[in-house]
Amino acid sequence: MNASAQRLYLCIDLKSFYASVECVCRGLDPMTARLVVAEPDRGRGALCLAVSPALKKAGVPSRCRIYEIPDELSYIIAPPRMALYISTSAAIYSLYLRYLAPEDIHVYSIDEAFLDVTSYLTLYGLSARELGQQILSDIHATFGLTAACGAGTNLYLAKVALDILAKHASNGLASLDEGLYRQLLWNYCPLTDFWRIGPGTLRRLASLNVHTMGDLAHLDITRLYRLFGVEAGWLMDHAWGREPVTLSQIKAYRPHSRCLSSSQVLLRDYSWDEGLLIAQEMTDELCLRLTDTGLMTDSLTLRVHYSRDVCPPSGGTANLDSFTDSPDVITQNLVCLYKKTVRRGVPLRRLTLTLSHVTADACEQYSLFTPPQKRHREKVLQQTVLQIKKQYGKNALLRGRDLLPAATARQRNEQIGGHRNGIS
Repeated sequence: MNASAQRLYLCIDLKSFYASVECVCRGLDPMTARLVVAEPDRGRGALCLAVSPALKKAGVPSRCRIYEIPDELSYIIAPPRMALYISTSAAIYSLYLRYLAPEDIHVYSIDEAFLDVTSYLTLYGLSARELGQQILSDIHATFGLTAACGAGTNLYLAKVALDILAKHASNGLASLDEGLYRQLLWNYCPLTDFWRIGPGTLRRLASLNVHTMGDLAHLDITRLYRLFGVEAGWLMDHAWGREPVTLSQIKAYRPHSRCLSSSQVLLRDYSWDEGLLIAQEMTDELCLRLTDTGLMTDSLTLRVHYSRDVCPPSGGTANLDSFTDSPDVITQNLVCLYKKTVRRGVPLRRLTLTLSHVTADACEQYSLFTPPQKRHREKVLQQTVLQIKKQYGKNALLRGRDLLPAATARQRNEQIGGHRNGIS
Protein backbone atom coordinates (compact mmCIF):
# COMPACT_ATOMS: atom_id res chain seq x y z
CA MET A 1 0.00 0.00 0.00
CA ASN A 2 1.47 3.40 -0.97
CA ALA A 3 1.93 6.29 1.43
CA SER A 4 -1.07 8.26 0.16
CA ALA A 5 -3.43 5.32 0.79
CA GLN A 6 -2.30 5.14 4.43
CA ARG A 7 -3.52 8.65 5.17
CA LEU A 8 -6.99 9.64 6.32
CA TYR A 9 -8.79 12.67 4.93
CA LEU A 10 -12.04 14.49 5.60
CA CYS A 11 -13.89 16.49 2.97
CA ILE A 12 -16.41 18.89 4.54
CA ASP A 13 -19.10 20.73 2.59
CA LEU A 14 -21.51 23.35 3.93
CA LYS A 15 -25.00 22.53 2.66
CA SER A 16 -26.53 25.20 0.39
CA PHE A 17 -24.05 27.64 1.91
CA TYR A 18 -25.27 31.01 0.62
CA ALA A 19 -28.93 30.14 1.19
CA SER A 20 -28.23 28.73 4.65
CA VAL A 21 -26.34 31.86 5.73
CA GLU A 22 -29.28 34.00 4.59
CA CYS A 23 -31.72 31.79 6.51
CA VAL A 24 -29.69 32.04 9.72
CA CYS A 25 -29.51 35.83 9.38
CA ARG A 26 -33.32 35.90 9.14
CA GLY A 27 -33.81 33.59 12.12
CA LEU A 28 -35.08 30.79 9.87
CA ASP A 29 -34.20 27.10 9.93
CA PRO A 30 -31.93 26.56 6.90
CA MET A 31 -33.23 23.00 6.48
CA THR A 32 -36.93 23.89 6.33
CA ALA A 33 -37.14 27.46 5.02
CA ARG A 34 -37.75 28.00 1.32
CA LEU A 35 -35.22 30.56 0.12
CA VAL A 36 -33.17 31.29 -2.98
CA VAL A 37 -30.22 33.64 -3.37
CA ALA A 38 -30.63 35.63 -6.58
CA GLU A 39 -30.52 39.17 -7.97
CA PRO A 40 -34.20 40.26 -7.82
CA ASP A 41 -33.67 43.19 -10.20
CA ARG A 42 -32.61 40.80 -12.97
CA GLY A 43 -36.16 39.51 -13.33
CA ARG A 44 -37.41 35.96 -13.65
CA GLY A 45 -34.40 35.04 -15.74
CA ALA A 46 -32.05 35.66 -12.80
CA LEU A 47 -29.74 32.77 -11.94
CA CYS A 48 -30.16 31.32 -8.44
CA LEU A 49 -26.76 31.23 -6.76
CA ALA A 50 -28.10 28.93 -4.07
CA VAL A 51 -31.32 27.10 -3.25
CA SER A 52 -32.23 26.03 0.29
CA PRO A 53 -32.51 22.28 1.06
CA ALA A 54 -36.30 22.54 1.46
CA LEU A 55 -36.66 23.79 -2.12
CA LYS A 56 -34.26 21.12 -3.38
CA LYS A 57 -36.44 18.53 -1.65
CA ALA A 58 -39.43 20.00 -3.53
CA GLY A 59 -37.62 19.32 -6.83
CA VAL A 60 -35.97 22.70 -7.51
CA PRO A 61 -32.49 22.28 -9.08
CA SER A 62 -29.48 23.74 -7.29
CA ARG A 63 -28.54 26.09 -10.15
CA CYS A 64 -31.72 27.23 -11.85
CA ARG A 65 -33.40 30.36 -13.14
CA ILE A 66 -36.20 32.00 -11.14
CA TYR A 67 -38.72 31.11 -13.84
CA GLU A 68 -37.86 27.40 -13.43
CA ILE A 69 -39.22 27.36 -9.86
CA PRO A 70 -42.86 26.10 -9.91
CA ASP A 71 -45.35 28.92 -9.40
CA GLU A 72 -47.18 26.98 -6.67
CA LEU A 73 -44.11 27.11 -4.40
CA SER A 74 -43.78 30.12 -2.10
CA TYR A 75 -40.23 31.22 -1.29
CA ILE A 76 -38.05 34.14 -0.23
CA ILE A 77 -35.65 35.79 -2.70
CA ALA A 78 -32.51 36.99 -0.89
CA PRO A 79 -30.14 39.35 -2.78
CA PRO A 80 -26.53 38.08 -2.73
CA ARG A 81 -24.24 39.36 0.01
CA MET A 82 -20.85 38.06 -1.09
CA ALA A 83 -18.86 39.90 1.58
CA LEU A 84 -20.98 38.19 4.27
CA TYR A 85 -20.43 34.75 2.72
CA ILE A 86 -16.68 35.32 2.50
CA SER A 87 -16.43 36.46 6.12
CA THR A 88 -18.53 33.47 7.28
CA SER A 89 -16.32 31.10 5.30
CA ALA A 90 -13.23 32.68 6.90
CA ALA A 91 -14.77 32.22 10.35
CA ILE A 92 -15.42 28.54 9.61
CA TYR A 93 -11.80 28.18 8.50
CA SER A 94 -10.83 29.59 11.90
CA LEU A 95 -12.95 26.84 13.44
CA TYR A 96 -10.98 24.21 11.49
CA LEU A 97 -7.81 25.74 12.93
CA ARG A 98 -9.00 24.76 16.41
CA TYR A 99 -8.52 21.15 15.35
CA LEU A 100 -5.72 21.15 12.73
CA ALA A 101 -2.68 23.14 11.66
CA PRO A 102 -2.95 25.27 8.46
CA GLU A 103 -0.66 22.92 6.52
CA ASP A 104 -3.22 20.12 6.96
CA ILE A 105 -6.15 22.16 5.58
CA HIS A 106 -6.83 22.77 1.88
CA VAL A 107 -9.67 25.17 1.04
CA TYR A 108 -11.25 23.72 -2.09
CA SER A 109 -13.96 26.38 -2.45
CA ILE A 110 -15.80 28.95 -0.35
CA ASP A 111 -17.96 26.19 1.18
CA GLU A 112 -15.74 23.11 0.98
CA ALA A 113 -12.41 22.02 2.45
CA PHE A 114 -10.13 18.97 2.69
CA LEU A 115 -8.58 18.10 6.05
CA ASP A 116 -5.68 15.68 6.52
CA VAL A 117 -6.51 14.23 9.95
CA THR A 118 -3.97 11.39 9.91
CA SER A 119 -1.73 12.88 12.60
CA TYR A 120 -4.57 14.03 14.86
CA LEU A 121 -6.61 10.89 15.49
CA THR A 122 -4.31 9.57 18.22
CA LEU A 123 -4.14 13.03 19.79
CA TYR A 124 -7.93 13.28 20.04
CA GLY A 125 -8.52 9.57 20.61
CA LEU A 126 -11.11 9.54 17.82
CA SER A 127 -11.66 7.81 14.50
CA ALA A 128 -11.82 9.89 11.32
CA ARG A 129 -15.63 9.64 11.30
CA GLU A 130 -15.86 10.62 14.97
CA LEU A 131 -13.61 13.64 14.44
CA GLY A 132 -15.69 14.59 11.40
CA GLN A 133 -18.87 14.35 13.47
CA GLN A 134 -17.38 16.55 16.18
CA ILE A 135 -16.42 19.23 13.63
CA LEU A 136 -19.89 19.12 12.03
CA SER A 137 -21.51 19.53 15.45
CA ASP A 138 -19.19 22.44 16.23
CA ILE A 139 -20.10 24.17 12.94
CA HIS A 140 -23.81 23.80 13.66
CA ALA A 141 -23.51 24.98 17.26
CA THR A 142 -21.37 28.00 16.34
CA PHE A 143 -22.94 29.14 13.05
CA GLY A 144 -26.31 27.36 12.83
CA LEU A 145 -25.19 25.81 9.55
CA THR A 146 -25.55 22.16 8.51
CA ALA A 147 -22.55 20.46 6.89
CA ALA A 148 -21.76 17.03 5.46
CA CYS A 149 -18.50 15.13 5.74
CA GLY A 150 -16.86 12.41 3.69
CA ALA A 151 -13.93 10.43 5.08
CA GLY A 152 -11.51 8.49 2.90
CA THR A 153 -8.09 6.91 2.70
CA ASN A 154 -7.20 9.36 -0.09
CA LEU A 155 -8.47 12.73 -1.29
CA TYR A 156 -10.58 11.25 -4.10
CA LEU A 157 -12.36 8.79 -1.83
CA ALA A 158 -13.08 11.51 0.73
CA LYS A 159 -14.62 13.67 -2.00
CA VAL A 160 -16.69 10.82 -3.45
CA ALA A 161 -17.83 9.74 0.02
CA LEU A 162 -19.05 13.31 0.54
CA ASP A 163 -20.73 13.86 -2.84
CA ILE A 164 -22.44 10.51 -3.34
CA LEU A 165 -22.95 9.09 0.14
CA ALA A 166 -22.68 11.67 2.95
CA LYS A 167 -24.92 14.35 1.41
CA HIS A 168 -27.75 11.82 1.36
CA ALA A 169 -27.05 10.21 4.74
CA SER A 170 -29.26 11.09 7.71
CA ASN A 171 -26.23 12.02 9.86
CA GLY A 172 -24.33 13.72 7.00
CA LEU A 173 -21.40 11.32 7.32
CA ALA A 174 -19.89 8.60 5.12
CA SER A 175 -16.51 6.95 4.68
CA LEU A 176 -14.76 4.93 1.98
CA ASP A 177 -11.61 2.94 1.44
CA GLU A 178 -10.63 1.34 -1.88
CA GLY A 179 -12.36 -1.96 -1.13
CA LEU A 180 -15.60 -0.37 0.04
CA TYR A 181 -15.55 1.98 -2.95
CA ARG A 182 -15.46 -0.94 -5.39
CA GLN A 183 -18.12 -2.79 -3.43
CA LEU A 184 -20.58 0.12 -3.18
CA LEU A 185 -19.91 2.27 -6.23
CA TRP A 186 -18.59 0.17 -9.10
CA ASN A 187 -22.14 -0.25 -10.38
CA TYR A 188 -23.35 3.23 -9.40
CA CYS A 189 -24.95 5.55 -11.99
CA PRO A 190 -24.74 8.23 -13.24
CA LEU A 191 -21.02 8.68 -13.70
CA THR A 192 -21.40 12.46 -13.62
CA ASP A 193 -21.91 12.21 -9.84
CA PHE A 194 -18.22 11.31 -9.56
CA TRP A 195 -15.59 14.01 -9.10
CA ARG A 196 -14.28 15.49 -12.39
CA ILE A 197 -16.59 13.58 -14.73
CA GLY A 198 -18.76 16.01 -16.67
CA PRO A 199 -21.18 15.56 -19.59
CA GLY A 200 -18.39 15.66 -22.18
CA THR A 201 -16.35 12.96 -20.45
CA LEU A 202 -19.55 10.93 -19.98
CA ARG A 203 -20.27 11.00 -23.73
CA ARG A 204 -16.75 9.89 -24.63
CA LEU A 205 -16.84 7.08 -22.09
CA ALA A 206 -20.21 5.96 -23.45
CA SER A 207 -18.61 5.65 -26.89
CA LEU A 208 -16.35 3.00 -25.29
CA ASN A 209 -19.42 1.28 -23.79
CA VAL A 210 -18.36 2.48 -20.32
CA HIS A 211 -21.32 3.37 -18.11
CA THR A 212 -20.05 2.60 -14.58
CA MET A 213 -16.77 2.80 -12.70
CA GLY A 214 -16.62 -0.99 -12.83
CA ASP A 215 -16.80 -0.85 -16.64
CA LEU A 216 -14.03 1.74 -16.65
CA ALA A 217 -11.80 -0.25 -14.28
CA HIS A 218 -11.87 -3.26 -16.61
CA LEU A 219 -11.44 -1.34 -19.86
CA ASP A 220 -8.33 -1.88 -21.96
CA ILE A 221 -6.08 1.02 -20.90
CA THR A 222 -4.76 1.49 -24.47
CA ARG A 223 -8.29 2.27 -25.70
CA LEU A 224 -8.65 4.81 -22.90
CA TYR A 225 -5.34 6.51 -23.74
CA ARG A 226 -6.26 6.59 -27.41
CA LEU A 227 -9.38 8.63 -26.63
CA PHE A 228 -8.34 10.69 -23.57
CA GLY A 229 -4.56 11.02 -23.80
CA VAL A 230 -2.88 11.80 -20.48
CA GLU A 231 -6.27 12.12 -18.77
CA ALA A 232 -6.62 8.35 -19.06
CA GLY A 233 -4.21 7.95 -16.15
CA TRP A 234 -6.33 9.70 -13.54
CA LEU A 235 -9.53 8.21 -14.97
CA MET A 236 -8.19 4.69 -14.44
CA ASP A 237 -6.85 5.57 -10.99
CA HIS A 238 -10.25 6.90 -9.95
CA ALA A 239 -12.03 3.87 -11.38
CA TRP A 240 -10.07 1.75 -8.90
CA GLY A 241 -10.46 4.28 -6.06
CA ARG A 242 -6.84 5.37 -6.18
CA GLU A 243 -5.43 8.89 -5.86
CA PRO A 244 -1.63 9.30 -5.68
CA VAL A 245 -1.64 13.03 -4.89
CA THR A 246 -1.58 13.98 -1.21
CA LEU A 247 -2.69 17.18 0.46
CA SER A 248 0.91 18.06 1.34
CA GLN A 249 1.83 17.84 -2.36
CA ILE A 250 -1.04 20.18 -3.23
CA LYS A 251 0.15 22.68 -0.62
CA ALA A 252 3.72 22.50 -1.94
CA TYR A 253 2.74 22.91 -5.60
CA ARG A 254 3.91 26.06 -7.36
CA PRO A 255 2.72 26.68 -10.94
CA HIS A 256 5.35 27.25 -13.64
CA SER A 257 3.40 30.23 -14.99
CA ARG A 258 0.55 32.43 -13.83
CA CYS A 259 -2.20 34.44 -15.46
CA LEU A 260 -4.69 37.12 -14.55
CA SER A 261 -8.17 36.93 -16.01
CA SER A 262 -11.39 38.93 -16.11
CA SER A 263 -14.71 37.71 -17.53
CA GLN A 264 -18.13 39.30 -17.91
CA VAL A 265 -21.51 37.87 -18.86
CA LEU A 266 -23.45 40.83 -20.25
CA LEU A 267 -27.06 41.32 -19.19
CA ARG A 268 -28.19 42.29 -22.71
CA ASP A 269 -26.94 42.17 -26.28
CA TYR A 270 -23.99 44.52 -26.73
CA SER A 271 -22.93 46.08 -30.01
CA TRP A 272 -19.39 45.90 -31.39
CA ASP A 273 -18.54 49.39 -30.06
CA GLU A 274 -20.08 48.69 -26.66
CA GLY A 275 -18.12 45.43 -26.45
CA LEU A 276 -14.88 47.32 -27.09
CA LEU A 277 -15.76 49.63 -24.19
CA ILE A 278 -16.21 46.63 -21.88
CA ALA A 279 -12.92 45.10 -23.06
CA GLN A 280 -11.11 48.37 -22.29
CA GLU A 281 -12.65 48.52 -18.82
CA MET A 282 -11.49 44.95 -18.17
CA THR A 283 -7.98 45.92 -19.34
CA ASP A 284 -7.93 48.85 -16.88
CA GLU A 285 -8.87 46.49 -14.06
CA LEU A 286 -6.21 43.92 -14.94
CA CYS A 287 -3.49 46.56 -15.35
CA LEU A 288 -4.22 47.88 -11.86
CA ARG A 289 -3.92 44.33 -10.54
CA LEU A 290 -0.53 44.03 -12.24
CA THR A 291 0.62 47.23 -10.58
CA ASP A 292 -0.74 46.20 -7.20
CA THR A 293 1.11 42.87 -7.24
CA GLY A 294 4.32 44.06 -8.92
CA LEU A 295 3.81 41.75 -11.89
CA MET A 296 4.25 42.04 -15.66
CA THR A 297 2.93 40.19 -18.71
CA ASP A 298 4.00 39.60 -22.31
CA SER A 299 0.77 38.13 -23.72
CA LEU A 300 -2.98 38.79 -23.70
CA THR A 301 -5.84 36.61 -24.92
CA LEU A 302 -9.37 37.72 -25.76
CA ARG A 303 -12.37 35.41 -26.07
CA VAL A 304 -15.81 36.65 -27.17
CA HIS A 305 -19.14 34.76 -27.15
CA TYR A 306 -22.05 36.01 -29.19
CA SER A 307 -25.77 36.25 -28.47
CA ARG A 308 -27.88 33.10 -28.80
CA ASP A 309 -24.95 31.23 -30.37
CA VAL A 310 -25.64 32.82 -33.75
CA CYS A 311 -22.00 32.13 -34.58
CA PRO A 312 -19.10 30.38 -32.84
CA PRO A 313 -16.98 32.26 -30.29
CA SER A 314 -14.04 34.22 -31.62
CA GLY A 315 -10.87 35.76 -30.27
CA GLY A 316 -7.14 35.38 -30.32
CA THR A 317 -3.82 36.10 -28.61
CA ALA A 318 -1.53 39.11 -28.91
CA ASN A 319 2.13 38.69 -27.96
CA LEU A 320 3.73 41.86 -26.64
CA ASP A 321 7.23 42.93 -27.63
CA SER A 322 8.47 42.53 -24.05
CA PHE A 323 7.23 42.08 -20.50
CA THR A 324 5.37 45.14 -19.25
CA ASP A 325 2.66 46.42 -16.94
CA SER A 326 2.06 49.54 -19.03
CA PRO A 327 -1.68 50.27 -19.42
CA ASP A 328 -0.97 52.17 -22.65
CA VAL A 329 0.89 49.27 -24.26
CA ILE A 330 -1.54 46.60 -23.10
CA THR A 331 -4.61 48.63 -24.10
CA GLN A 332 -3.19 49.39 -27.56
CA ASN A 333 -2.61 45.68 -28.16
CA LEU A 334 -6.08 44.84 -26.81
CA VAL A 335 -7.75 47.29 -29.20
CA CYS A 336 -5.82 45.90 -32.18
CA LEU A 337 -6.71 42.33 -31.19
CA TYR A 338 -10.37 43.24 -30.69
CA LYS A 339 -10.63 44.94 -34.10
CA LYS A 340 -8.96 41.98 -35.77
CA THR A 341 -10.91 39.13 -34.17
CA VAL A 342 -14.38 40.29 -33.07
CA ARG A 343 -17.18 40.06 -35.63
CA ARG A 344 -19.02 43.26 -36.49
CA GLY A 345 -22.79 43.33 -36.68
CA VAL A 346 -23.24 40.38 -34.29
CA PRO A 347 -24.43 41.09 -30.71
CA LEU A 348 -22.05 40.13 -27.90
CA ARG A 349 -22.99 38.46 -24.61
CA ARG A 350 -19.72 37.39 -22.93
CA LEU A 351 -16.08 38.54 -22.94
CA THR A 352 -13.03 37.00 -21.29
CA LEU A 353 -9.64 38.72 -21.17
CA THR A 354 -6.54 36.92 -19.90
CA LEU A 355 -3.04 38.24 -19.29
CA SER A 356 -0.67 35.26 -19.62
CA HIS A 357 2.93 34.53 -18.55
CA VAL A 358 2.45 36.85 -15.58
CA THR A 359 5.66 37.10 -13.58
CA ALA A 360 7.58 39.26 -11.12
CA ASP A 361 10.96 38.03 -12.33
CA ALA A 362 11.12 39.62 -15.79
CA CYS A 363 12.75 42.94 -16.57
CA GLU A 364 10.90 45.54 -18.60
CA GLN A 365 12.63 46.57 -21.80
CA TYR A 366 12.11 50.23 -22.59
CA SER A 367 11.24 51.22 -26.14
CA LEU A 368 13.57 53.49 -28.12
CA PHE A 369 10.47 55.38 -29.25
CA THR A 370 9.09 56.02 -25.75
CA PRO A 371 10.97 58.49 -23.51
CA PRO A 372 11.80 56.95 -20.09
CA GLN A 373 10.24 59.99 -18.42
CA LYS A 374 6.87 59.19 -20.00
CA ARG A 375 7.00 55.60 -18.76
CA HIS A 376 7.99 56.80 -15.29
CA ARG A 377 5.00 59.21 -15.19
CA GLU A 378 2.72 56.35 -16.22
CA LYS A 379 3.99 54.18 -13.37
CA VAL A 380 3.55 56.99 -10.84
CA LEU A 381 0.02 57.64 -12.14
CA GLN A 382 -0.93 53.95 -11.79
CA GLN A 383 0.41 53.84 -8.23
CA THR A 384 -1.49 57.01 -7.34
CA VAL A 385 -4.75 55.70 -8.83
CA LEU A 386 -4.31 52.45 -6.93
CA GLN A 387 -3.66 54.26 -3.65
CA ILE A 388 -6.75 56.46 -4.04
CA LYS A 389 -8.99 53.50 -4.85
CA LYS A 390 -7.70 51.53 -1.87
CA GLN A 391 -8.24 54.45 0.50
CA TYR A 392 -11.53 55.83 -0.76
CA GLY A 393 -13.13 52.98 -2.71
CA LYS A 394 -12.86 51.69 -6.24
CA ASN A 395 -15.34 54.23 -7.56
CA ALA A 396 -13.49 57.20 -6.06
CA LEU A 397 -11.63 57.64 -9.34
CA LEU A 398 -13.07 56.68 -12.74
CA ARG A 399 -12.22 57.16 -16.39
CA GLY A 400 -14.63 59.19 -18.49
CA ARG A 401 -15.64 56.11 -20.46
CA ASP A 402 -16.75 54.43 -17.24
CA LEU A 403 -19.64 56.93 -17.14
CA LEU A 404 -21.03 55.92 -20.53
CA PRO A 405 -24.45 54.15 -20.49
CA ALA A 406 -23.03 50.79 -21.64
CA ALA A 407 -20.15 50.80 -19.13
CA THR A 408 -20.19 48.31 -16.26
CA ALA A 409 -17.08 49.24 -14.25
CA ARG A 410 -18.95 51.27 -11.62
CA GLN A 411 -21.39 48.43 -10.91
CA ARG A 412 -18.68 45.77 -10.92
CA ASN A 413 -16.58 47.81 -8.49
CA GLU A 414 -19.39 47.30 -5.98
CA GLN A 415 -19.55 43.55 -6.58
CA ILE A 416 -17.58 40.45 -5.64
CA GLY A 417 -17.39 37.75 -8.28
CA GLY A 418 -19.97 39.58 -10.37
CA HIS A 419 -22.56 39.65 -7.56
CA ARG A 420 -23.58 42.15 -4.90
CA ASN A 421 -21.13 42.46 -2.05
CA GLY A 422 -23.99 43.27 0.36
CA ILE A 423 -22.12 46.19 1.92
CA SER A 424 -23.46 49.18 0.01
